[in-house]
Amino acid sequence: MAARPTVALLDYGLGNVHSAAKALEAAGADVVLTADRARVADADGLVVPGVGSIAACMAGIQAIHGGELIGRRLAGGRPVLGICVGMQVLFSEGDEGGSPTAGLDEWPGTVRRLQADILPHMGWAQVEAPDDSALFAGLRDERFYFVHSYAATEWSLDPHPRIRQPRVTWAQHGERFIAAVENGPLSATQFHPEKSGEAGIRLLRNWVSGL
Repeated sequence: MAARPTVALLDYGLGNVHSAAKALEAAGADVVLTADRARVADADGLVVPGVGSIAACMAGIQAIHGGELIGRRLAGGRPVLGICVGMQVLFSEGDEGGSPTAGLDEWPGTVRRLQADILPHMGWAQVEAPDDSALFAGLRDERFYFVHSYAATEWSLDPHPRIRQPRVTWAQHGERFIAAVENGPLSATQFHPEKSGEAGIRLLRNWVSGL
């Protein structure tokens, strides 16, 4: 029997870490909650969780030098998955309450308040995934669980001629927003796979199977 891949769940004080750990284990991974540099570097995959405000999440990430940990993994082509605010911090900045917060700048763009009559966007919604999506393989017409008021609404990363073009998945709440991104070793979801029932487990299994 093949060994289960190891996933490091980044421990910076915020995020649904226990629910995420259980979901990742159900998806076929052995999970360790850690901020240890060596364990993060050696893991087959790294998950960056996140709840609350982008400013609070960035403060927690900076306190453990999380940007450096994430950047080193990506430089070596090592998989990273961001979830909810763990996705938002990957963009250049977040504009929460009119006070900009610098993100990790892995992707250009600003995370801003959605233009919708009802916020937060809370509940189940379908997504529009590209036909060649690896994350959403076998998950057409499934619904995923969202809890957020802010999101990135534009994708402006110029494709590199030698790298496969990023696959961007969209959803709608008041306006169209980015629900997930697959960009080489870096993937992320605005929704919570760990709260999305069997569909979320299957999505995480798709990610884990590629580690």
